[in-house]
Amino acid sequence: MASDAALLDKRYEFVLFFDVQDGNPNGDPDAGNAPRVDPETGQGLVTDVCLKRKVRNFVQLTQAEGVGEDAAPKAGFEIYVKEKGILALRQKRAYEALKLQPDNKPSTVKETRAWMCKTFFDVRAFGAVMSTGKAGDEDVEEKAEKKEKAEADKKEKKKPAAGAQKLWNCGQVRGPIQLSFARSVEPILALEHAITRVALTNASDTTRGQEVGGEEASSGQIGRKSTIPYGLYRAHGFVSPYLARDTGFTKADLELFWQALVNMFDHDRSASRGLMAARRLIVFEHDSALGSAPAHKLFDKVACNRKDADSKKPARSFDDYVVTVDEAPVAGVTVHERI
Repeated sequence: MASDAALLDKRYEFVLFFDVQDGNPNGDPDAGNAPRVDPETGQGLVTDVCLKRKVRNFVQLTQAEGVGEDAAPKAGFEIYVKEKGILALRQKRAYEALKLQPDNKPSTVKETRAWMCKTFFDVRAFGAVMSTGKAGDEDVEEKAEKKEKAEADKKEKKKPAAGAQKLWNCGQVRGPIQLSFARSVEPILALEHAITRVALTNASDTTRGQEVGGEEASSGQIGRKSTIPYGLYRAHGFVSPYLARDTGFTKADLELFWQALVNMFDHDRSASRGLMAARRLIVFEHDSALGSAPAHKLFDKVACNRKDADSKKPARSFDDYVVTVDEAPVAGVTVHERI
C-alpha cells in the first residue's frame, strides 16, 4: 500500500466537455449500433463505461516498458478489464502470487483484494466486483473420490451431496473515481449512411458471387454506418479520498487520470468515431477530504451556451459554443482549468 503522503487527502469533482464531428461516439448494440440518444429529449448519450474504456486504453498504452510484442506494463499499472479478457484468470494470479488456496476465508479474500488493487490501475481507480470466477476443475484424485462416493450413495439410494464450487474470490472494490453518463448539450441528429464493400472475403458471400474457387466477385455488398454531424457532450466525475485510501489510489495515479482525460481521444482514433476531442476539463479541488461545497452547486457554476443566442442554425463546431465558469469564489474550493 502507498505511503500516507502519497495518498489523496482532498475531494475532487470535475466537468469534462468533448465533441464529435461526423462520427459515432458510442453506439447502442440494441439499436443497430446507432448513436445512443435520450428518446424524450433527443440528447445524445455516452456511457460511463465507454469513457472508462478509453482511460484504460490510454494507461495501458503509456504505462508500458518496451516496444511492440515485447511491451510489458509497468508494475502497478496493469489493466484488469481488457477487451476479450478472462477476469477469473486475473484473479487466479493473485492466489498464485500469494501462494494461497481459494478457501473463501475472509483473511484470504482481504490479501488477494489488496494484491489486485496494487497490481491493476483500473481496480484501484474504478473498482471491480471480483467475488466470482470459478477456480477450475478439481484434480483427478478429487474427481475420482467424488465419483466413488456418488456410486456408493447411489447403491444406498441416497442423493449425493453437491460440493461447493471454489472461486477465485478477490472481494469487491468500490473505486474512488466515478463518472456519469455524458449528455450532449443540445439534441443530436443521428444519420444512417449506406456504404458499399467492393471486395468480398469469399466468392459465395453474395448470391451473385462467382462460384467457389473464382478469382473475382460479380458484385459487392451494401452496409450501413451511423454518425452524427456534430455533438458537444458534457460529463461529470467525482473523486473520493476516503475510497482512495481503501484502494491505494495515489496522487500520482490521479495525475495520470487527468492526463488520460485530456489525451485519450488522440489515441483512440477510428473511422466510425469520426473526429473526437476533449475540449474543456474543469476540476474543482476541495481543501479537505470531506469537501467544502456540494458537488451539484459546483457543477452549476459551469455553463455552456451558444455564442449567438439568436442563431437557429445547428451547431457544427466547438466555436459555436462558449463555456464559462462562474468566477465567484467558493470558500475552500480551488478551480483548475486543465483544458
